[in-house]
Amino acid sequence: MNKRVYVERRDQGDYAVRRQGSQRASDVLPTQGEAIERARELNPGHSPNVERVRHTSVGKPDQWRKA
Repeated sequence: MNKRVYVERRDQGDYAVRRQGSQRASDVLPTQGEAIERARELNPGHSPNVERVRHTSVGKPDQWRKA
């Protein structure tokens, strides 16, 4: 069974790809788009959970969305 994969913004401004329940990132990439692509490679067939980093009409930071 595949665990969920998360894309989170780090304080340094880059993005960490992390599996559910892990303490360490599987990968760290400079852009959110690259991190989403890597998350899809790590867990094919499943949408990663992506941390919102800005305010939108459907959400605000510190919430999650499916990519």
